[in-house]
Amino acid sequence: MCLTLGLAPFVPEPHIWGKIRWIAGGAVGMQFIDWFDVVLHGTPWILLLRWGVLKMTGKFRRTKAE
Repeated sequence: MCLTLGLAPFVPEPHIWGKIRWIAGGAVGMQFIDWFDVVLHGTPWILLLRWGVLKMTGKFRRTKAE
């Protein structure tokens, strides 16, 4: 899901990568729709990072159905 939603569209460069570069360059000219776009394309990556941290710290447990 991160690859499809987080990086789409792929050409000429991944969309989220372009937005991150834009923000790193000072975010000059960014409007609300651009920030909203960063949130939409960044959410799958944030969720993947969260899942990985929870998995590594052992706080992600499945409960057994009784």
